[in-house]
Amino acid sequence: MIELRTPAEITEMRAAGSFVADVLSELTAASAVGVNLLDLDAIAHRAILARGAESCYIDYHPSFGASPFGKVLCTSVNDAALHGLPHDYNLLDGDLLSLDFAVGVDGWVADSAVTIIVGTPRDEDLRLIEVTQAALDAGIAAAVPGNRIGDISAAIGAVGRAAGFTINTDFGGHGVGRTMHGDPHVPNDGRPGRGFPLRAGLVFAIEPWLMHTSDRVFTDPDGWTLRSMDGSRAAHVEHTVAVTDDGPLILTARG
Repeated sequence: MIELRTPAEITEMRAAGSFVADVLSELTAASAVGVNLLDLDAIAHRAILARGAESCYIDYHPSFGASPFGKVLCTSVNDAALHGLPHDYNLLDGDLLSLDFAVGVDGWVADSAVTIIVGTPRDEDLRLIEVTQAALDAGIAAAVPGNRIGDISAAIGAVGRAAGFTINTDFGGHGVGRTMHGDPHVPNDGRPGRGFPLRAGLVFAIEPWLMHTSDRVFTDPDGWTLRSMDGSRAAHVEHTVAVTDDGPLILTARG
């Protein structure tokens, strides 16, 4: 069911969005050569406990997951595109790292992701992040009353395809509110003018993800991490966005 949030409820959601943004900024600063993925998860876990927040991941067990996730942070490295399960791995110079974090604060959820390069960047990875971010920006810009979900999807897909990437639509954006995943689904490609009409009060996560030379993924033996089929590296960015009469409101904007 698709729900519309009142302006007062969207104001209440800002606390969750700000918390998620702050923790992702802290994690980005902490992500350096030699840092272990489990240490990053521990940083996020401590922040959750200190805030009295509730992890959306630790007990999460959808049909595509082998077991409850068991961690509070997704850490996807290099060819891992989504749902990266933190494990005993020390980051190396040049690693491409995506951090995805969702929590509930005072009953409201926010969800966001960022991709960074640890240490020395590769030009092709910088471009991958740049295009993925541009796709997110285009999708957010289309999140206005009078448009439809397909306009967001088409805007994301157009940016990716124009840069020479193919688009996977198996996983994409989703409604956000009292729970992490709800309606509507927001694919990362589509046709303009199609799908649910956008109205003030809709709140959803928009999350494009791209891989260098593939649009196909497989599940790692850990039962969670999705990796590119051909071993190419991936980028994933995401914001929780509210549709308002004054334009898109990014609830998880980082300073």
